[in-house]
Amino acid sequence: MPKWFNTAGPCKPDIHYMLSATERLPEIKQLIAQENYFVIHAPRQVGKTTAMLTLAQELTTSGQYTAVMLSLEVGAAFSDDLGAAELAILGEWKQSIRFRLPKDLQPKEWLDAEAGARIGTNLSNWAEQSSRPLVVFLDEIDALSNETLISVLRQIRSGFPNRPQGFPQSVALVGMRDVRDYKYASGGSDRLNTSSPFNIKVRSFTLSNFTLEDVRKLYQQHTDATGQVFTPEAVDLAFHLTQGQPWLVNAIAKEIVEYITKDPATPITPDLVNQAKEILIKRQDTHLDSLAERLREDRVRAIIQPILSGLELGDTTDDDRRYLLDLGLVVRSQEGGLKIANPIYQEVIPRVLSQGVQDSLPMIQPSWLNVDGSLNAEVLLNAFLVFWRQHGEPLFKSANYPEIAPHLVMMAFLHRVVNGAGTLEREYAIGSGRMDICLRYGTVILGMELKVWRDKKPDPIKEGLKQLDKYLSGLSLDTGWLVIFDRRKGLPPLSDRTTTENVISPAGREIIVIRG
Repeated sequence: MPKWFNTAGPCKPDIHYMLSATERLPEIKQLIAQENYFVIHAPRQVGKTTAMLTLAQELTTSGQYTAVMLSLEVGAAFSDDLGAAELAILGEWKQSIRFRLPKDLQPKEWLDAEAGARIGTNLSNWAEQSSRPLVVFLDEIDALSNETLISVLRQIRSGFPNRPQGFPQSVALVGMRDVRDYKYASGGSDRLNTSSPFNIKVRSFTLSNFTLEDVRKLYQQHTDATGQVFTPEAVDLAFHLTQGQPWLVNAIAKEIVEYITKDPATPITPDLVNQAKEILIKRQDTHLDSLAERLREDRVRAIIQPILSGLELGDTTDDDRRYLLDLGLVVRSQEGGLKIANPIYQEVIPRVLSQGVQDSLPMIQPSWLNVDGSLNAEVLLNAFLVFWRQHGEPLFKSANYPEIAPHLVMMAFLHRVVNGAGTLEREYAIGSGRMDICLRYGTVILGMELKVWRDKKPDPIKEGLKQLDKYLSGLSLDTGWLVIFDRRKGLPPLSDRTTTENVISPAGREIIVIRG
């Protein structure tokens, strides 16, 4: 039977290429043997559900445990009606257990109980009757909120001392976030009167992204099955672009082998990986779309906005920073500070944020193209200046990240320039004070740096030229643009203050400085 790269829902070993769950979570079996309760948290679509389903199956097949993964997600619709949430959850569990466990290991009966005790009562009853120790992975724990979440956690904590005869030997809470503090768990209240809603847990750990070796192993499964080779350079590039994010790793491979080239005799090269990356970014599949949704949240904006503009992080709470880390949107860089999690997200985030501005753009004739379709950088500069003077200020209002409105307006214009025939690459880092942009169109490569001049700060031209030299050196370019957005108060209109001048950088490069 042929196998496929999976980008939707849990993997199935018979039809999907996949990595071993126990290899990705080597400590779990020991935690279970020690009768521990623990938390597994990781961003969406890194393989949590797949890993738990597979592990539960392995544990049950070993003959040592009755193990099952059960979801709490259906209870989310009843955050303020505990009784209805419990009934919905138990109804879901009955179906799943019937499908996932042999008949002799299923609960002999389901007991009725008062609201607020149904989950604990039935877990207790099942553990008591079970011929083997019971192990339960509770998926989507963080779909629950308010009274429902508090009650479920309390019921598990209440049954904990009775394990393994009268309650599951091991319970794992599986979700996107670590259930680590009562304030988060109870919707901001302190009603639990304890430092943790799940203080019986022995450990919290995360399911990591794939390593380079994992990506190689996964792609090798396709080569073994079809003969189609991923060149070492292609594997390296796929890992670099995704940083091992499992959905992205699978999505790139799926795009190539199912749509770009279906011929197994065609080796998969870095060019094909780049093609797939561009398609994914433009198409914004469900995974990337849900990422875009998060960008509208205030606490996400408070952290992403300074990263994009290269500013220092403002007064953000530890929980907000952990929230973005848990979402997988950002990672802690080795140099310290937060950065966007991978190069694909680096592309997607500013593209999504500038979409509103792009939709507001006036009709712009592509006057910057020569007769042969090549890009004329000089004409492009003039076209940009005309556009900027006329439309820059009104378009700032359509940007939903006000601090970086000029960046978003400029990127929207440049997206209109590349328009599928070229690419736009961005680099930015927290505290760097800049955003670098590389526009590639045919044989033309244009490097530019965006800086902001704020109140009570010196003119950033000196620092900007030095930074741009370094960026252009990496691109092997002798010329570039330095764009200085003047955001100081009390300035004349943008149309009157937009100017250009030609300067020589410290390293002797010809730089066009655009001020506006």
